[in-house]
Amino acid sequence: MENPVAEETGKPTRSLGRAEFIALAAALMALNALAIDIMLPALQQIGAALGVHDENARQYIVTAYVIGLGGGQLVFGPISDRFGRRAPLLIGLALYIGAGFAAAFAPGFEALLALRLVQGVGAATTRVIAVSAIRDVFGGRQMAEVLSLVMMVFMIIPVIAPSIGQLIMIFGDWPEIFMATAILALVFGIWAAIRLPETLAPENRRPLTFVSITQGFGYVLTNRVALCYTLATTCIFGALFGFISSAQQIYTDTYDLADWFPIVFAIGAGLMAVSSFTNSRLVGRIGMRRLSHGALVGFTLVNLVWLALAWLDLMPFALFFVLFSLSMFQFGWVGANFNSIAMEPLGHVAGTAAATLGFVTTLGGGLIGAFIGQAFDGSTVPLALGYFLSGVGALILVLIAERGRLFHTVNPPV
Repeated sequence: MENPVAEETGKPTRSLGRAEFIALAAALMALNALAIDIMLPALQQIGAALGVHDENARQYIVTAYVIGLGGGQLVFGPISDRFGRRAPLLIGLALYIGAGFAAAFAPGFEALLALRLVQGVGAATTRVIAVSAIRDVFGGRQMAEVLSLVMMVFMIIPVIAPSIGQLIMIFGDWPEIFMATAILALVFGIWAAIRLPETLAPENRRPLTFVSITQGFGYVLTNRVALCYTLATTCIFGALFGFISSAQQIYTDTYDLADWFPIVFAIGAGLMAVSSFTNSRLVGRIGMRRLSHGALVGFTLVNLVWLALAWLDLMPFALFFVLFSLSMFQFGWVGANFNSIAMEPLGHVAGTAAATLGFVTTLGGGLIGAFIGQAFDGSTVPLALGYFLSGVGALILVLIAERGRLFHTVNPPV
């Protein structure tokens, strides 16, 4: 298969087929999910080992990483538009690996949080580079298809990561979990160093000046469609981060499923992976807006039913899992398409655009998720309310972006 980078740059540095390009982009983005989900089964043990008595405070292990992940993207986005995609990626991976190994020997909870912040900053490059490299090479519905495939592979990590974390805890202790994240990042880093070509054409590089950087951010923040879809994505990811923050408590404390936690968590993530795959098959024929708008409406309605039943205390585990699964399946049709719609008009500043989108969705979503997680009261009502309000907020923003029109077609099939 032809090198997918050749069409844009004309100067591919390595022979890299479309399938490997997608797999590598997905592997890099999967490091983000790995660093969060692999340690969920160990949060209690980490808290106990480091003297954390407030159960909700354990969630800061996730929050600190998410803050670093969000903030780091603002730095590495403009840098990648100036120096290309490869060098910033390798620097970020080095930070991720170093912080992962150091976290295994953290002397206290505050030190661990600081190292998690640094690890998140390093991981920021994986998201920025993966999204901007895809935008360098693809556009329109093709970009949505590729992002869906990346998200599908990305979702495999949440399926298996808690089980891996649980397995590590059986034969070792929580420090080995941090070592595992560093080792896998080292493997992916070697793969990228050997195989990933430079996707940013020399003529598309932007100077790293204050004027250029602010101009690049200005392109994103003043484009109605890009800004509104970015904020809508933030709302949806906020709901997801809220679940991730409180998942261990819901399954363990609310439903007494501590031993089954990795399995039920994996099923939910698996549904999002299946959804992302079906989106990649359907988006070329149906279109990004029709699929994502329909899924967003369905997402909001399902969560309204969930909220009403949870409020009435009519939420046995089976019913919770059915409604949550329906919600997460539709999430898979929203995320990749919203990202593609937001990135579509910003190809000339792909790195900065990916950084802005990633910063807003990650940091904003992380803060929303932290608020939802901290509201945990032993029931699923706070989570259901967070999901419903996130859906309503996203729907309002999409209506603003589309001037009140839903389900219309912009990019025809190619």
